[in-house]
Amino acid sequence: MANNINTKVLLTVMILGCFLSTLNQTLLNVALSSLMEVFSVEATTVQWISTGFMLVNGVLIPITAYLMKRFSTRQLFISSMLFLLIGSILCAIAPGFSILLAGRMIQAVGAGIIMPLMMSVVMFIFPIEKRGSAMGIIGLAIIFAPAIAPTLAGFVIEYFSWRWLFIGLIPFVVVIILLALKYLVNVTETEKAKLDVLSVILSTIGFGLILYGVSSAGKEGWGNPIVLSEIVAGIAFTCIFCLRQIKSEDPLLNLRVFKNKTFTMTSLINVLVTMMLYADMTLLPIYLQNGRSFTAFDAGLLLLPGALINALLSPVTGKLFDRFGAKPLFSIGLIFIIPSMWVITDLSADTSYLFLMIRTVFLRIGLSFITMPLNTAGLNALPKVLITHGTAVNNTVRQIAGSIGTAVVITVFSTQSAGYASELAVEMADSAAAAIQRLAVAYGTGDAYYLMMILAVVALIITLFTPTKKKTV
Repeated sequence: MANNINTKVLLTVMILGCFLSTLNQTLLNVALSSLMEVFSVEATTVQWISTGFMLVNGVLIPITAYLMKRFSTRQLFISSMLFLLIGSILCAIAPGFSILLAGRMIQAVGAGIIMPLMMSVVMFIFPIEKRGSAMGIIGLAIIFAPAIAPTLAGFVIEYFSWRWLFIGLIPFVVVIILLALKYLVNVTETEKAKLDVLSVILSTIGFGLILYGVSSAGKEGWGNPIVLSEIVAGIAFTCIFCLRQIKSEDPLLNLRVFKNKTFTMTSLINVLVTMMLYADMTLLPIYLQNGRSFTAFDAGLLLLPGALINALLSPVTGKLFDRFGAKPLFSIGLIFIIPSMWVITDLSADTSYLFLMIRTVFLRIGLSFITMPLNTAGLNALPKVLITHGTAVNNTVRQIAGSIGTAVVITVFSTQSAGYASELAVEMADSAAAAIQRLAVAYGTGDAYYLMMILAVVALIITLFTPTKKKTV
């Protein structure tokens, strides 16, 4: 089938759509402070702009394996772009926070469809020896877009209005829909698959409660009875969902993919790397803006060099994967990531901006060697009939890990910062409150990065035990 498809045109259209979708996912990370002022909401409320997006993604992604059997590539891609368009229009005209949040939720539906769809398409149209290079090109969208989003958002917020983040998105989405209508072809045959409604309900309640509970923990605390009840109930529903999938002859989400050791090991590494990635993208702007009084644009600009290097390296690491396999790349990546986390565990109120920029470049180099090779290695190990389920599992794991990682790290940061603020208020009684707060934020951020450094070390240990045998058929 791959021979009858113009892969360059197909990939170009899908990469453009995926780029906008992933760009939109982190576009508001540096805008949260501004939105708190505009809509007069607290930090714990405004965070739902990000966590709500991940919540919808996490709930929807398990259903994508069914959607990819039931609907064509064209139908799913164009639908995802229409959700992005409708959500963007709603956000652009939002008169209040609730409408803005509703718009973000609609956008998230589109994002939840497109990522697993794109990975599955690559697995179907490229032979195994070329998948690494193809996934490396996709990395331009998946890695570069979220990395450049803070810089772009910071510039727009400082010189225009937050509404232009969505107004500017609308014409690009319209163009991509028109290109898809003209050039996009179907990659796989559709079949009349039956939807397991009970499994959809179980996965929605299970994943939804876990993500909601974890996100609420940042405000209420991990010991809060309601938070604990939500998480425990979510785990219980998820376990029932998993048991149903294992027993089913035609599961909504085929968990037999975990029988493959390579897929399982890469999924574990994926969880840890995603937790670090999302936490870093959230935590660093908070430190720069709240602890150092930098503008949103300054915070975004600091991430730009790393984002550019990330973009340049992604196709390169894809080709290296095709040549050398996954294990050497994972090891190199983590050798860059671990020191990048360690060097900022002792942040102060006057840590050099240039130092932080160079550190972020090193982090992004490390991530370039891991992110796309990680997905490719796991999916390559699966037989073709399980690839759609593999991509759905992969992306579900990423969304849950990103949400949990962000919530845990922000909780550590908030708790530690509050503790340091109390201690410093006594030790520095003669100092201004603003100076004490800046120092507390710096110390709290450093403690949160200790946790991320530990996660990176654990990921390196798992890498050492990951099978190296390459699939040959």
